[in-house]
Amino acid sequence: MRYSGLKVISEGLFGNRGWKPAWRDPAPKPAYDAIIIGGGGHGLATAYYLAKNHGLTNIAVLEKGYLGSGNIGRNTTIVRANYLLQGNSEFYSHSMKLWEGLSADLNFNVMHSQRGLINLFHSDGQRDAFARRGNMMISQGDDAELLDREGVRSYLPYLDFEQTRFPIYGGLLHRRGGTARHDAVAWGYARAADRRGVDLIQNCEVTGIDIAGGRVTGVQTTRGPIRAAKVGMVVAGRSGQVAAMAGLRLPIESHVLQAFVTEGLKPVIDHVISFGMGHFYISQSDKGGLVFGGDLDFYASYASRGNLPMVEHVMEAGMTLMPMIGRAKVLRSWGGIMDMTPDGSPIIDRTPVEGLFVDAGWNYGGFKAVPASGWCMAHLMATGQPHAVAARFRLDRFATGHLLDEEGTGSQHNLH
Repeated sequence: MRYSGLKVISEGLFGNRGWKPAWRDPAPKPAYDAIIIGGGGHGLATAYYLAKNHGLTNIAVLEKGYLGSGNIGRNTTIVRANYLLQGNSEFYSHSMKLWEGLSADLNFNVMHSQRGLINLFHSDGQRDAFARRGNMMISQGDDAELLDREGVRSYLPYLDFEQTRFPIYGGLLHRRGGTARHDAVAWGYARAADRRGVDLIQNCEVTGIDIAGGRVTGVQTTRGPIRAAKVGMVVAGRSGQVAAMAGLRLPIESHVLQAFVTEGLKPVIDHVISFGMGHFYISQSDKGGLVFGGDLDFYASYASRGNLPMVEHVMEAGMTLMPMIGRAKVLRSWGGIMDMTPDGSPIIDRTPVEGLFVDAGWNYGGFKAVPASGWCMAHLMATGQPHAVAARFRLDRFATGHLLDEEGTGSQHNLH
């Protein structure tokens, strides 16, 4: 079924009795050409692009729970392409281009809103760093504008420009940055993959990975064994646990990242805003809720809940930046499990097991990467070669020292 304005009108006139399920609910087959472990955004996108770009349709996506039940359904929905380092820069630039045509491609409104992202800076050193980052963005073909203090005030007059502890010197405006509707992205990719013949199998937990002679041969699941010559692990915070089923130890720790949503308010925040001194970021959803978050909880955990000290820190940072939000009521919060690599950049690569691939290490920024991640992982699984824009996301860079340390704070594992 193709969605259109005419379809919406006709269904509205006749009682909405003609809508069909957005995707099938198939039983798993004994064998597939390729299996994707993980029915989140990255896994669903991988399956979709395997079918669309490479003509593979005998594919299954295996999801432990229901589609979109992980981080894709719970995040702060920010989309941006404002990276500094080669490797990250071209990858996220490619992802932005895919975002800009995604609704039309999927025939599903993912509510992509390019409302603009402003990263604030609060010192001469931060201004220099953002100027360098902006130049890299422009050289990559993306957009960036360096704003002074009055330039920021013209866009964001409600910030506290009078507080002296973290004075606002200016900001880096990325006009093509913005947000998208997180669960719509999962549903859109799921529906589009299903239309191309991909089997989306929910409530199917992978309990083992079968290997013979150094090659993957299939997986064990709670719904029985399934054979496949190619298996992709795309499970975000559970990457270490799933890779361990194949005897692999990934350079990943899983940490908790909390996010928060307030009650619905009248429109007040037009942009996505990032506070450079508190790692606080905020936007307003189409329903009116303020959506915001901060830093990691800084302890390894598989628990989808955070600690109160980080809650206090995020609230303090928000109040420091924009005291006007102090009377808004927080309706809900959640903790997502982030797959953190030592250098803060992802992995899309083959593993030492022939036919077994890994897409992981998205840290606290996986949502904006969904289209390009699926595109590049599909290319890798179909051709056996890394896509050009993801060629630096190698698994062995932690052994060779070819890190992508975007923050400049990661450890140099090959020197240990």
